[in-house]
Amino acid sequence: MTNYQLPITNHPLPITNKQLPDVSVVVPIKDEVESLPLLLEAISSILVASEVSYEIICVDDGSTDGSPEFLKEQAQLRTDLKAVILRRNYGQTAAMSAGFNYATGKAIVTLDADLQNDPADIPMLLAKLDEGYDLVSGWRQNRQDGAVNRLLPSKIANWLIRRTTSVYIHDYGCSLKAYRAELVADMNLYGELHRFLPALAYIEGARITELPVRHHARRFGKSKYGISRTFRVLMDLLTILFMKKFLTRPMHVFGLLGLLSMVSGGGIGIYLTFVKLFFHTDIGNRPLLILAVLLLVTGVQLFCFGLLAELLMRTYHESQGRPIYRVREVVAKNVK
Repeated sequence: MTNYQLPITNHPLPITNKQLPDVSVVVPIKDEVESLPLLLEAISSILVASEVSYEIICVDDGSTDGSPEFLKEQAQLRTDLKAVILRRNYGQTAAMSAGFNYATGKAIVTLDADLQNDPADIPMLLAKLDEGYDLVSGWRQNRQDGAVNRLLPSKIANWLIRRTTSVYIHDYGCSLKAYRAELVADMNLYGELHRFLPALAYIEGARITELPVRHHARRFGKSKYGISRTFRVLMDLLTILFMKKFLTRPMHVFGLLGLLSMVSGGGIGIYLTFVKLFFHTDIGNRPLLILAVLLLVTGVQLFCFGLLAELLMRTYHESQGRPIYRVREVVAKNVK
């Protein structure tokens, strides 16, 4: 296990640059008070050595182990730290969203607070971001986690997400990622969607890549992840799949399903009518009659649901002034 060989200091770190920082480091926290002193010093030491202006946004997500008190104390001592204390435990997605909202940097880096991600990898991610990418995701090639409760579910989830979203990165679950600030400004997070940020970025037209990063064994506390999250991942995966294909055109899926259902029900109804008129067969007790009525009613409901979803999406985009496209750049020759 690799240890961080960094000094712990309690004095404020001088920051003279009053402009927007080059990078905001967002750290969601849930009961990690033992790791926080080492983590803060590791981040600041690495970024000071890299000569980039920075801020650290620590978002406490309802900790009960003293983390909020520690963060509030340090925020009074350090000029590079902003402590965001949530009212209760909302989940990692909400904590990351809060961090994004309070970040002012030109680039945003996220990482876990448990010291398993290595802050020494941050400059490498930022350098890759400067090559023109919008999102650089970490890839924990040599993970230091339990095989049954962490590695196996992670491998299955990564395989499913890759096949479903067509975003072929190896490690969706790695929190160590670097983003352009304008990219996260366009993404609204909810549920458990933090693990699908590369897929959400892909929907927005982002350029995505990944880099191998270091991963350390947990030194303090215990993991908050496990097999119990698998069901939630699957449900959110269906949400991402729908958003990728039908976010701006829900009528294409609900309308099509409704039309197929109505055509099937109508076809069965025509068949039963033909049997009744020409063969004088009693159709009142036939299961096909019930199926025909069910298909017709379901088809009408799906079609109407598609219309309502279409109206909701139009309201969603128009009320927020949210465009249905994203412009990467505009090139034009000046005409005098």
